[in-house]
Parts: sequence; structure tokens; C-alpha cells
Amino acid sequence: MTAPATPAVFDPGAEATRATEAILHDTLHGTARGVVVDSPPGAGKSTLVVRAALELAEAGRPLMVVAQTNAQVDDLVLRLAEKNPDLPVGRLHSSDTDPYDKALDSLDHVRKSAKAADLAGLPVVISTAAKWAHVKGVEPWQHAIVDEAYQMRSDALLAVAGLFERALFVGDPGQLDPFSIVGAEQWAGLSYDPSGSAVTTLLAHNPGLPQHRLPVSWRLPASAAPLVSDAFYPYTPFRSGTGHGDRGLAFSVASDASAPDRVIDEAAASGWGLLQLPARHTPRTDPEAVRAVAQVVRRLLDREGASTSERSPDPTPLSADRIAVGTAHRDQAAAIRAALAELGVTDVVVDTANRLQGREYDVTVVLHPLSGRPDATAFHLETGRLCVLASRHRHACIVVCREGVTDLLDDYPSTEPVQLGTLVKFPDGWEANHAVLAHLSEHRVTWRP
Repeated sequence: MTAPATPAVFDPGAEATRATEAILHDTLHGTARGVVVDSPPGAGKSTLVVRAALELAEAGRPLMVVAQTNAQVDDLVLRLAEKNPDLPVGRLHSSDTDPYDKALDSLDHVRKSAKAADLAGLPVVISTAAKWAHVKGVEPWQHAIVDEAYQMRSDALLAVAGLFERALFVGDPGQLDPFSIVGAEQWAGLSYDPSGSAVTTLLAHNPGLPQHRLPVSWRLPASAAPLVSDAFYPYTPFRSGTGHGDRGLAFSVASDASAPDRVIDEAAASGWGLLQLPARHTPRTDPEAVRAVAQVVRRLLDREGASTSERSPDPTPLSADRIAVGTAHRDQAAAIRAALAELGVTDVVVDTANRLQGREYDVTVVLHPLSGRPDATAFHLETGRLCVLASRHRHACIVVCREGVTDLLDDYPSTEPVQLGTLVKFPDGWEANHAVLAHLSEHRVTWRP
């Protein structure tokens, strides 16, 4: 009798290397005009962009890099300079009074200008999509790398498409959709919908382009990757680069048995915590929920936490800059900042999901987008918003939410009109919320303040 085959052991490093090599091969040696790469949270997207830029520059192929914000552009310039300090890099910026990070001034091989002509001939030139759209009358670059391509609107891609011959598109399909301040219903279902993402429109017109995915998240711990993968990336699953036990979070100050401390201990042990307040319809800046978030953050700092991980065997203090608070709305973030200031906390990042995209912390505290709401709007059900909030952490995520959201979801099933020709996004926010809440219910601490 033949013994059953031993299942192959998943080697995250080997899988990530294999995927990266295939991407770089298609980018440097393929014939397609575009290569698309899907990247889950913390999969090394920026590392891939930097490596691809360095290899294209080394091969003598002029390259332009398109990012979506000035902060992303400056970060890429700094990363390139760190990897190869002798590589000449152009930073194309606006004519504003403070157009780039002043840290770039200390880099000898970084040339900065508001005019593309001043940067002609450099191996790599980097700028935002908005700035590239104003560049005219230049020789097209052989290659382009479009970073955060899923957050770039297709009309922005159209505005820069004439500047390059071939491109590598890298982005996270699970994050927030491109932002538009006007309604786009009149274009829904059309292949040239200007409000759609650059990747969606690109693939609609070029379905045969090579598509790759990065299979490993190096940010999300083993406790988080399965939930985030199943809830938000069912067709492009990924694994954590670490195993259970590779990371730890401990506190030198014992719990005082309060609800905030109990949910902190639950999150430290399991990676997730749900601090559930009584069901109630509230204003958007729910005072009780705001105070609850602030108290959790205050206790995280008071208890003098320290984390251990694969990065270092020595405990790393859980300082204020390694904690973030995520919200759906700016007024909620402002209310939490004020509540934290009253408790003497000023250095913790508090921001909306839109502004937390791409950032990483040890512990996150999240005010659930549907907490205390009387209805479930398309804004609050947007899959990407919850995905961003649930995928910023390396160790633990604590969610503050009022009871009753599951019932709210059942009372407000998705009623968005179906548009012919429109790609149905799966999973939708209704399903994703149910999946996340079902998991969080296993780590619930109820609080009646």
C-alpha cells in the first residue's frame, strides 16, 4: 500500500521570491505593453516597485514612476536613495511653496525641479499622476511604474498614457476605490468609465495582459491574514509571512479588570478584540464610543507594552508612534484627538481609512464605520474602507462598536442598482462586514459605561 503523499510545506519566503522573479521577468523581458500586479496589505509592494525601478535603471531603460500622492513619491525617492545612493533620480514636483519632503535636499544624486525638461536624461524620474498629467512635448519613456494603480482613476491614466511605452501596474485591489467628487452614474458599465480604477479600465481594454499577485503579507500576523484574505481577497488569497508564535505582545503593568484592559488582553492573546457598547442610535461622533477609543489607547500606553517579532528577538516598547486609531469620518477623528488630548495623549496617529492607506502600526484601534448608525449607506458598506481599517496592524486590532450592527446589516441589505456591463465587486461590503463581525464576536468584551 502506497503511503499518502506528505503535503508540501508553505515557505513564504520562497513563494514571495518566486512571484517577484516572475513579475520582474515579464517587466524586463516580456513583450506585453503592461504587467499588472495585485498586492495584499503589507506584501512588499513598495519593495517590489523599488527593485523593479533599480533593475530597469541598471538595464539602461529610462523610467518614469507614477505615484498618487506627494508623500508616496517622496517615500519612493528615499527608498531608492537608500538602496542605491549613487543612482541619479529626478523628483518632479509642483510649483507650490513646500512641494516635497526636505529630507530630499540632503541626497546628492536627487535632482528636483518643477519642469520635466530639467530632469531629461536621468535614469528615473518620479512624480504624482496629477503632475505628470501636465507634462507635454517630451520624448516618451521606455518604461513606467504606476504605484497604487487601483487608487488611480482611469481618466488620470489616460492623461499620462502617452508618456510611456510599457508599464508595470502595482496596487492593492482590496483598498478604497478611487475618489471622485462628482457622480459617475452616467458612465457606469462603459469600458471608459473615468471614475473606474486604472487597472479595471486597463484590463477591460487589454484582457490578455500578464497578471501576477504577491502571495504573502509580511505585515499581517498569522492571526489576521486568514480573516482579511477570506473576507476581502477571496479570488486572490494570501498567507501571512509569519506563523503563530512568531510575534508576541505583552504588558508589564497588570490589568485592572476594566473593560478596556480586558479587551487589550484579549487582543494581545488572539490578535483581535471587540469592545462592544450597548445598542443605541447615536450622532456620528458618538461621545461614549469616542471616550471608549480614547481610554483603550490611554491604557495601551499606561500598561507599558512591548512587542516581539521576527524583526528582533529583543522586546520593542509599544510607544505612541506605533499605535494608530482609524475612523470612517474626519469629524470622528477630530473628536477622538480631542478626547485623547484630555487624557494627555498627543503622539498617536488618528485618521480616516483614506489617509491610513499604506501605513503600518503595531496596534490599531478602530471605530467601526457602522457603530451606532440607524442605516447602512453605500459609503459605510464600502469594502475597501473596512479592509483598510482591519489591515494596518502587525500585532493586534481592537474594534470599538455598538451592539446591533449585525441586525442593521440584515435590515439594510445591499440595494445598489445593478448596472449592465459593470464588474460586480466581490465580496461586497455587506458580506465582508458580516464575516468580520462573526470573527470579532469570538473576541468580544461587553462594556456598559
